[in-house]
Amino acid sequence: MTSLRYGIIGSGMMGVEHIENLKYVDGAEVTAIADPNPGSRELAGAIAPRAMHYTNHRALIEDGACDAVIVASPNMTHIDVLRDLLATDLHVLVEKPLCTTVKHCYEVLDLAEGRDAITWVGLEYRYMPPIARLIEEVDAGAVGTPRMVAIREHRFPFLEKVGDWNRFSENTGGTLVEKCCHFFDLMVRIMPGTPISVFASGAQDVNHLDESYDGRTPDILDNAFVIVDFDDGGRGLLDLCMFAEATRNQEELSVVGERGKVEALIPDDVIRIGRRGEHWIGGIEEHDVVDESIPYQGHHSGSSYIEHLRFRDAILGNADPEISLYDGLLSVAIGAAAHRSIDEGRPVKIAEFLR
Repeated sequence: MTSLRYGIIGSGMMGVEHIENLKYVDGAEVTAIADPNPGSRELAGAIAPRAMHYTNHRALIEDGACDAVIVASPNMTHIDVLRDLLATDLHVLVEKPLCTTVKHCYEVLDLAEGRDAITWVGLEYRYMPPIARLIEEVDAGAVGTPRMVAIREHRFPFLEKVGDWNRFSENTGGTLVEKCCHFFDLMVRIMPGTPISVFASGAQDVNHLDESYDGRTPDILDNAFVIVDFDDGGRGLLDLCMFAEATRNQEELSVVGERGKVEALIPDDVIRIGRRGEHWIGGIEEHDVVDESIPYQGHHSGSSYIEHLRFRDAILGNADPEISLYDGLLSVAIGAAAHRSIDEGRPVKIAEFLR
């Protein structure tokens, strides 16, 4: 296995998560860590003791100690980091969301035009074993033509980050960009049509209202319904609640077509398959979906490990890249359209955000 040297830009929670995953990837070595926060560098350095430390990403780039870079810095920093990285021949995996605005996402697409190196967006929910199995079943025709996709995430509030940067929409892009771009990406991946409009309702009703930062109260939504319409008549629904940790499954996905229905539940890690004309309510197939080959589960049910394997294989020329910059842009555009829909009380055409 050809060895690959990885740099980590941003060594907070997600930076550390990437380092932990890379420990299990053959041929991978974390050789460089860049973060302005000394505590974050120290924590990451304890996991990657041979890595060089840098206080900023430019110093990491200039030192030439990496073949590939993981961008896990706060959302609002992505555009500045990518402006510098995309002027190099380094392979890049940038955490979601690609950027906090569609305008900046387009700038990244332009900067990456003509690069030989890979630029990959970290939309790893595609690789959660139950979700990957759901996608496989749908692609194989289990439901016929997908007409409806519904995704429910009922979970805990936003975690604490360094400086609590994630408490304000100006830093994150807003909850429906920051958190939910994963789910909009899944909708686009699963449904055969092209997303064309969004109608959303949401608010900040419970979380972080008793917090204050320099006299400012956090403004991030903690619950929403989002409907996404597709040009072939298909539709998607996101049901998000971030004060619902008293639950059994954090994520529940269902896809329905004229032939039947497929569901995935996490962390039960099961998939349910129902075929019309063969099954009836309560009498469907149910399968455990556990990938025992994943050596590290981490925060996302082993999906980050699988993503790193695919990213590595693409770097080495053994596979095509699977998640593109445009995938990242479209997931941000749907989230931005959902926020505009809530703010203005109307359906929003995604074309309002696209070139």
